[in-house]
Amino acid sequence: MSIDPEDPRPPFQQVAATLRAAILTRKLEPGDQLPSGAELAKTYGVARMTVQQAIRLLRDEGLVVSQQGRGVFVRERTSRPVGLRPHIERAFASKAVTIDFAGFGGETLNGALQEPLDKIREGRLSPETIRVRLLVPDLSEPLGLPVRADTLSDDPEVRKRMHRIMLRHTQGIEDAVHELENLGLVQSAVVRTRVYSVAPMFKLYLINGQEAFFGYYPVKENTVSISKEKVEIFDLMGRDATLFHHAADEDPESTGSQYVAQSQVWFDSIWENVSRERGE
Repeated sequence: MSIDPEDPRPPFQQVAATLRAAILTRKLEPGDQLPSGAELAKTYGVARMTVQQAIRLLRDEGLVVSQQGRGVFVRERTSRPVGLRPHIERAFASKAVTIDFAGFGGETLNGALQEPLDKIREGRLSPETIRVRLLVPDLSEPLGLPVRADTLSDDPEVRKRMHRIMLRHTQGIEDAVHELENLGLVQSAVVRTRVYSVAPMFKLYLINGQEAFFGYYPVKENTVSISKEKVEIFDLMGRDATLFHHAADEDPESTGSQYVAQSQVWFDSIWENVSRERGE
């Protein structure tokens, strides 16, 4: 392929148009990696700077995302759910793994961690350090949600049930990650859980300081068992949350870079200023 000298558009726009067509016709699937800048320059017979301009145009359109040290990828479109698991697993290929989670109970994160942790035990992944921070609600006091569906009022027994669920998943993460250090499979493994007095309306994952996943919790009616009785409550349904993916790139002013940076600022501000260590 080469640019058309009869085309009035600048070469970078022609390269961008060709790549855009490949993305929109699914010849390049969401998550696919584009060829390197040098390869694209050779393919189209243009300078590397021309390719960089084309990639910048596609990035501004939200079609691709650049990941520092890895390359350029077709963006996973935010019009459909984004899978967290492959990104979590890919994060564990780094020497230093950091995961920050803010949300309700950590059930999804607990599940997504199992495969990469198994691969570390099997020797197929070998990070040196792991740090996980979990920011969850303090269910020792009323928060507004969950509430009884019939009265929209707090029920301490409902909160106790939710607290048990939260402990199951957060402690599961703590035990599984700490085990890796105890077995000598990683140099350092730290998991900290802190609580704050707000009912979370969304879940947020920050991975290696480079990726953010964000999803709103739908509030839905749910039937739970309290003291062997069925109780209708309005609940935060994490399984029904659609995650939106944002990734930082080499441009600190890009939407993805700013989203990740500001999400980290928000997380750190809650963690450092108004959260406290979780009591059992």
